[in-house]
Parts: sequence; structure tokens; C-alpha cells
Amino acid sequence: MIGAGILVPPARGTLDGATPPAAVWRRLLARPAAVAGLGIATLLAVVAVVGPWLLPDPNLTDYTAQLTAPSATHWLGTDQAGRDLLARSVAGAGTSLGAALLVMALAAGVGLVVGTLAGVLGGVVDTVAVRLTDVLLGLPSLVLTLAVVAMLGPGFANLVLAMSLTSWAPFARLARSVARGCAARPDVVAARMAGISRSRAAVTHVLPAAGVQVLVAATIGLGETVLALGGLSFLGLGAQPPTAEWGSMLADGRETFAYAPWQLAGPCAGIVLAVAAASLIGDALRDVLDPARPT
Repeated sequence: MIGAGILVPPARGTLDGATPPAAVWRRLLARPAAVAGLGIATLLAVVAVVGPWLLPDPNLTDYTAQLTAPSATHWLGTDQAGRDLLARSVAGAGTSLGAALLVMALAAGVGLVVGTLAGVLGGVVDTVAVRLTDVLLGLPSLVLTLAVVAMLGPGFANLVLAMSLTSWAPFARLARSVARGCAARPDVVAARMAGISRSRAAVTHVLPAAGVQVLVAATIGLGETVLALGGLSFLGLGAQPPTAEWGSMLADGRETFAYAPWQLAGPCAGIVLAVAAASLIGDALRDVLDPARPT
């Protein structure tokens, strides 16, 4: 979740959305950092999708095997209820990463639409959008999220909804900035002179440019969203027992950390890998989609 008043810096040039996907992919694969990030992301995706089919039920309890150390039977050990921590960490990957992706998709989508409309239409629409965005950016997003969760009640679905509702403003400001800058672009001016309507020009010329910028910001912000979801679940506002989620698993492990530190290994590793992958891929995307980048 992108913090209030903080925007991911745009690329050095103006991202126009005109770079063919194949060219973007080739440039990404030419960067070791991007390859590393894509590799980590692929690993996490495979673990989250395939892992639960290969491992036992993450909620299966065995009180005769409470807090056992890592072994051939339980690779990451067990928790206070004798549940296999590897199975719970893998199940938590699907919960945590799926929720983070959903939050970013919703927030980025709303921000892209609101910002593009404000930049293209101007007038009253722009004024209202700017004022609403300024209000949201003027308040800490985590505080707003806590307030929304307090109204809706604890729960992972409510937490995802609250974070989505409070995270779109930075994307809207970014999209509006790009949309306003597109007005003077030669291709947009030529399209308007050729008789293309404002709405069609917005969809075919402005929206792709704003979408590319928002995509880069959302990719980089994904790691922060994973951290925010984990932190709020750690406080008990997210996933409720017995659902496996990285933040709630960390909360369970803090009580026994002194004599069973292995409880933190799985969720900590997952969070670190997710944040690293998002940062590496986001930084690489920002560079390869930059027209000012030397070739």
C-alpha cells in the first residue's frame, strides 16, 4: 500500500505505452535484476498454486507434536497446535499474495480511471477529483485503513476492501499528471485535428500512457502492500484463525519465539521474497519502458 503523499517516482522519460510487449519482454530478460525478480515471482506463484496440492491440510492439528523442531517429517517444524508450518507457510502464500494483488489491482484500476478522466475532461470533474485526492493523500493511509476496518469489523475480506478504498489516490494523481502531459503530444494533437473525439483519443492515446505509469507504480507498491497486509493481520485485523496467513503466523510465533524460533522462518522468508521480487521487477519495468533510456 502506497503511503499517503508518497508516489513511486516515474521513469526519467515519458512512458507513452507505445513500446511493443515483445520488446519490453526482451529488455526485461536482458537485465539480471529483472530475471532474478521474475524468477522469485515465478517460484512464489508455483508454490502458492501447486504447493497446497502436495502438502497436508494446513489446519490439521496434532497435539502430540506441538512445537517440534524442523525434521524430515516436518521440514519447518510445527506450531502450538501441532500444525505443519511448511503447509501453513505455503497456504499463507496464496492468501497473502492473492490479497496483495487484489488490493493493487483495485486501487490501481480506480486510480487510473479517476486520474485519466480528470486529466482529459478537466473543469468540474478535474476539480472534484483533485480535491478528493488531496484529502486522501493528506491523511495517513494506514490510519484510514484502520478506521474503515473498525467500521466494517476485523476480517481479511474487510481488510482487503479497506486497503483498496484508501490506496487509489496516489495512482489517480499519477494518472492525471500523465493525462495532462499527453495533451500536447504530437500524436494526440494530430488525432484531435483529424476529427477524433476526445473520448476516443483518451482511450487510444492517453489511457495507455497513464496505464504504463500506473503499472510501474503498482508493481513497486506491491511489496509495500504485502508488508501492510502482514502488519495489520499481525495486529489481528486481517485473517482470523485458523486461516493461514503470513502476518497472523508471525503473531502466533512471537509468543514462542524464545524457544521455538522456527515458527517465523516460513512467513518471514515469504514476505522478504515477495518484497524483493516486486522491487526488482518494478525497478526494471521503470527502466525498460523509459523512452529516454539509452539503447
